[in-house]
Amino acid sequence: MVSLVSQTALSIPWPFDRASEPIDDSSTSCQTHHSLLLITRASGMTVFFPVRLSRIAIVAVVLCLASGALPAQGAVDRIKRRAQESTKRKVEERIDRKVDGAIDRALDGAESAITCLATDQACIRKAEQAGNAVILTDASGKEVARRPAAARVEAGGSAAQDSATPAPRLRAGEGAWANYDFVPGERPLMSDDFSKDVIGDFPRRLEASEGNAELVIWKGERWLQLSGRRNKFHVPAGSPLPARWTLEFELVSDVGECWLYPSGEESGDYLRFSGRHDGGLKRADGREVGTSGSDDALRNTPFTARVMVDGRYVKAYVNERRVVNIPNLDYTRGDKILFYCDGTAEEPLLLRNIRLASGGRKLYDALEESGRVATQGIFFDVGSDRIRPESSPTLKEIGQMLTEHATLRLVIEGHTDNTGVASSNLALSQKRADAVRAYLLESNGVDASRLTAKGMGQTVPAVPNTTPEGRQQNRRVELVKQP
Repeated sequence: MVSLVSQTALSIPWPFDRASEPIDDSSTSCQTHHSLLLITRASGMTVFFPVRLSRIAIVAVVLCLASGALPAQGAVDRIKRRAQESTKRKVEERIDRKVDGAIDRALDGAESAITCLATDQACIRKAEQAGNAVILTDASGKEVARRPAAARVEAGGSAAQDSATPAPRLRAGEGAWANYDFVPGERPLMSDDFSKDVIGDFPRRLEASEGNAELVIWKGERWLQLSGRRNKFHVPAGSPLPARWTLEFELVSDVGECWLYPSGEESGDYLRFSGRHDGGLKRADGREVGTSGSDDALRNTPFTARVMVDGRYVKAYVNERRVVNIPNLDYTRGDKILFYCDGTAEEPLLLRNIRLASGGRKLYDALEESGRVATQGIFFDVGSDRIRPESSPTLKEIGQMLTEHATLRLVIEGHTDNTGVASSNLALSQKRADAVRAYLLESNGVDASRLTAKGMGQTVPAVPNTTPEGRQQNRRVELVKQP
């Protein structure tokens, strides 16, 4: 063993002895050979450490090179103390860097914010496209709202601070949503997200008719899985359908289809939705009406299907696209809607978030009659005041109402259900009311004095919060006419 060692031995104390053993400061040698550290006791025992791989070896090297003898326990204590001090120092330095970075980012954001009149759409659009935050003001220079800089997103939806360019932020009234005219009914007749049902069961609030269906968890969410060739169930309305009604649900399919019979039975016209085509309508005699092309982009991807009926006029939508626009729907109004969906165990259909609601009169007519009107057609991101693009039709109708009636003054009230903390609901409802006001000022050029925003939280429920339909009806924006 000694013949392999080419370095001169150094005498060092042995810091790894047990306290019960006598220590001879000159009895230990430390030597290196290539990538090994060799520490030899007088007793002949040799310990090998790979210098580049072991932290213990590094400690031993330090001890080998240290000048002067140290008591064994004192060396260990000193190592521990220095390690603790070093760790504390590094933690403090890291915290300081994090805090400094956060402050710098906040200051950078404030410094880069662009101030625009709420009515100056060109200024706002230019600032957002450049990735800047926007401060909206009225004609007097008073701040009315703020918009944060658009989030930078990579493929897959993860935040990316180092992204080269900010992703475009689609807003209400922009892109394909500009021609989107679906307005959901304001009074829910049946609303079910399956949150109260047991996984493996059929949803209790739907009416099973035929097939094989059960609740499953897919990607962390509850879905109704339809795995039979003839899956039939009814969505009950509780009473005969009104002349105006809407239906919304989410669907995932590969090659299977869902057929919707507004009559509640297999008669009359029916609507078709699938991941393998754009959607459409089929007459009782077999004729197809509306769009029904190929759209592989929808296969095995969740999409939202919507139906809006006014008398015999029917429109249907797949996400933001209108795929059916027919003035003479052939159906008999009943008290339920039939879903007929095909699927297999290998390629099941998934369905969730069913909402059937009664339609209503135009907003201005209702406002003139009662002095206030509630709308279910303004949507926000979860826990946020960011208005979703699906809100375009309702916001457009409010804007037209303000333009056509120049003396109309409104209070915009934000309301929530009783889920969550009351104080948080109140704060969020105020932010959402402010966001609606800012959007209407910006998009329609109305005088800021005509619109006031007020958050009501959960303090003024329209109906009891005891059912899913009640809670959904309470999550609303109300317009109140001012003298």
